[in-house]
Parts: sequence; structure tokens; C-alpha cells
Amino acid sequence: MLTFAYLWVFALLPLPWLLRAVLPPRRASRVAVRVPFGERVRWATAGGGSVPDGAKRVARRILPVLVWLLVLGALARPQWLEPPLTRDVPTRDLLLLVDLSGSMGQEDFTNAVGNTVDRLTAVKEVLGDFLVRREGDRVGLVVFGDAPFLQAPFSTDLGLSRRLLDETAIGMAGARTAFGDAIGLGISLFDNSDAPAKTIIALTDGNDTKSQVPPIEAARVAKERDIRIHTVAIGDPTTVGEEKLDTETLRAVAQGTGGSYFFAGDRAQLAGIYAALDKVETRQVKVISHRPRNDLFFWPLLAVLLLSIGDKALLLLRRAKGITSTRAPGTVRVNPLTGKLEVRE
Repeated sequence: MLTFAYLWVFALLPLPWLLRAVLPPRRASRVAVRVPFGERVRWATAGGGSVPDGAKRVARRILPVLVWLLVLGALARPQWLEPPLTRDVPTRDLLLLVDLSGSMGQEDFTNAVGNTVDRLTAVKEVLGDFLVRREGDRVGLVVFGDAPFLQAPFSTDLGLSRRLLDETAIGMAGARTAFGDAIGLGISLFDNSDAPAKTIIALTDGNDTKSQVPPIEAARVAKERDIRIHTVAIGDPTTVGEEKLDTETLRAVAQGTGGSYFFAGDRAQLAGIYAALDKVETRQVKVISHRPRNDLFFWPLLAVLLLSIGDKALLLLRRAKGITSTRAPGTVRVNPLTGKLEVRE
């Protein structure tokens, strides 16, 4: 679509006529004889041979008007608008915390086909399906054991996040559970985030046995920074000792930040939890639209240049034709006997 960036420039269209009407006419201080047939005499002495017809006069008047219109068109900056280009900008940063402690190796879950697998394998399958539904969000991944580690930074490349999740292994971060430190690392990752919505989904099957920062204290800091934490507990709630499932702490962390607490005893429950989280933390994107603009001002300027060159070329051609004509330019004199003007060959 053709448009003009400075459409108001066309208000200057009558400017030459206004200047001609307002400014005084140019007066030449020279001696001249005014006769009714002066135009015919001028053309006869110039070698034109005949008085120009009406078409030539109109052409000489139209050319300046056309040039002025083209100049105004160039000053108005004509532009061609291309079809709009749109891009989805994420408005939510989602961080997944995954426990890789030794207890995640217990084979008390089943996979999609019903075979018995360890807890981490079942988590990978469910999280993989969850990531597919998060198209448009920026997703990061932190794994933790004795200490938390950033496995995948925030990115809209969900395929990359899923591949990095699949590369995790039980015990690669240590055999114990530093849940509070994992929350602290997640909070620090959000420092460079300008997303309006910030969410952590933490999954663990034990209690905190290694953190330097208690999970409740880390959750308080997250609350101050408007970060919501959802906690997912998996495994056997009847386990005792260091590997017992601390449901009270997980519930307190979720409730303290405005999140939700879930428990999954098997793969079906775990899949249902992440399906529910997918509805609670809905996909949010902001659509940015841009229409490319291509400037066309050089085309009117090129037309002005070609018209000027063509006009000058025609003028030179007429002069050259008059010089090479067999008829020499006439001279005008006053006949002393009759008192009349005569054109002599």
C-alpha cells in the first residue's frame, strides 16, 4: 500500500502561484519597441521560422507544474507498506526444578506403555509432554542434588530444554537434596527477567538435607520478588529417615508464594498434576506487529531529472536545427520610404 510520511507537504502546492501574485513583477531596464506583432518578429529573428502553436505553449506551461508536483511528491516521502510481520513475545518465564537425588532411582512408577521405570524416567516423560504445551513461554531447567545446577537457561527453544532434560541422570548432582538452595538459584535467575509473570515448578521426592538456605526462607524471598512457586511431591509418603517426604515444607513453600501443592503417587497422578498446572499457569504471549516501509522518494526525483534533461535536449535540438537550416535568420528594419517594419532574408 502506498502512503506518504509527510502528507502535509502537499499543502505547499499553490505556493508558486501565491508568490507570483504577492511579489512584484521583475522589471528589466532596457530600451524596447512595443509592437503588436512582436512575438512574430522575435521568432523570425531567432530563426524559428514560425510562431509556436498552442500545443507547444501548453507544454511549456505544464512542464514547470509537473516538476513542482514531483518535487512535492518526493518531499512528502512516499513509502510502500509491506504486509505486517508479527512475532509472539513471551510474557511468562517458567523455571522447572527437578530433583536428581539418589532416591529418584526407585522403580515404583510406570511409563506410558505400563512398564515399571524409575521415578526420574517417569518425570522426564511427563515433563516432556508438559513442555510441548508451553509453546510461547520462556522455560528454564534447574537440577539439584547436593547442590543446584543450571541445566537449561531461559529460552523459547523448548526442544532444546527437552533434550537437556533427557540428558540428566540420577545422582549427577549428588545423592542428597538441596531444595532450598535450588529455590535460591531460581530466584537469582529471575533477576535478569523482565517478564510480567514468573513461576517456579519444583519437583522432589524427599526432604531438604543439604541446603544452606532453608526452603521456607527462600520462599519468603521469592514472595517478595513476585515469584510464584508450585511444589510437586512424588514417591512414598510413608518413607522415614533422611529420605522421608517433607510434605509440610513443600506445602508451606507453595502456600507462602501463592502457588499450589500437589502429590503424585504414580505416573497417572503426576501427568494429571502437570495438566492442571498447564491450566493454572496459562500460556501468555504479547503479539508484536511491524509493517516494513520501503522509501520511494527517489522515483519522483528521477522523473524530475529526466524531464529536465529531456527539455534541455529538445531546446538544443531546435537550436541546432535552426542553425543548419538553409534559411538564415531574418533581420528586421524600418523601411525609410514606407515607414513599415520589414523582415529581410
